[in-house]
Amino acid sequence: MSLHADAARVLDAWSPPDEAQEALRKEYAAHLAAHADGMWKACAAGHLTASALVVDPVGGRALLTLHRKLGMWLQTGGHCEPGDATLAGAALREATEESGIEGLRLLPGPVTLDRHRTPCAVHMDVQYVAVAPPGATERRSEESLDLRWFAYDEVAGVADASVVRLLGRGAASARRFSEGPRRLPG
Repeated sequence: MSLHADAARVLDAWSPPDEAQEALRKEYAAHLAAHADGMWKACAAGHLTASALVVDPVGGRALLTLHRKLGMWLQTGGHCEPGDATLAGAALREATEESGIEGLRLLPGPVTLDRHRTPCAVHMDVQYVAVAPPGATERRSEESLDLRWFAYDEVAGVADASVVRLLGRGAASARRFSEGPRRLPG
């Protein structure tokens, strides 16, 4: 299966949390249907991107990167590459590269979608959440001016509404994911 086909499958299977997200899901699907190159930076009409907010649910914190080109605190993420087999794989690759953290675990399925204009084009971002392993140590990449953990309640003071929305929808799921299956008494 191609990355384009995987992205179409992911969007088709995703259950959006509200009407605004459903509208974006339909827009992304229509974009892919109209553009065979809709996953790639070269697509002049815009392209899908993959990102992941790295969280430490035990510590109640999120890792944000101060984006070198945009000068904003954001989740990790970016353009899909030819070697990416899946959209989730692209998000995990980006999170690992930009955070320097090995052993990240991606929550199943996207959490939110966000459409925004960047200097290169319109990005139709498919946003995931990645859970950091206990004791994870971050390492800043060349794509970032800074890389820093923020307590969940600090994120709204430094990041834009899309990051706050992603954290709001992903933090509870990440906490449940990190706790794993619970033992039944008796």
